[in-house]
Amino acid sequence: MNYKQKDERKSQLFQNFLIYNSYLCSELSKIMTQEQFKALDPRVASHREELLRSQQGELNAVLMYQRLAKVVKTDKEREAFLQLAKEEGRHASVFHAYTKKVLKPKKTMARIMPILYYLLGKNRLYKIIAKGEYDAAVGYEHLIAEFPEVESVKNDEKRHGDIVSGLL
Repeated sequence: MNYKQKDERKSQLFQNFLIYNSYLCSELSKIMTQEQFKALDPRVASHREELLRSQQGELNAVLMYQRLAKVVKTDKEREAFLQLAKEEGRHASVFHAYTKKVLKPKKTMARIMPILYYLLGKNRLYKIIAKGEYDAAVGYEHLIAEFPEVESVKNDEKRHGDIVSGLL
């Protein structure tokens, strides 16, 4: 196994850790009731649904990028998608720090994206993905005042859009 393969294996193991850590935590922690959630922090309570939706979206993106990395044709694309998957996992952990709720990634987009890659072609699909990243960045802007850590997520999402656009 050469150095590149070892690095890829380490990256893959880390990404799997991020995903499966949420499963482990769900076994160890109790499901929070609405009252427990509100008791955490008044800022969190007022944005509960949006934070949970954002956390779920970031978890789903981890799987989506990992699956795309398996079907793309070039090493450059593969490495970019694996890096994006890792960063989306970090984003999910930022939202998890606020929600304190363990979510499982949904596999729908991870299953659909490889199919769309073949049906639409990479040019059309990458434009759609980049738009989704840019839209996410805009969607996070209003949260920054109350949740400063979200600013790094917003900046990453814009950069992700640039990275995917750069693969065209």
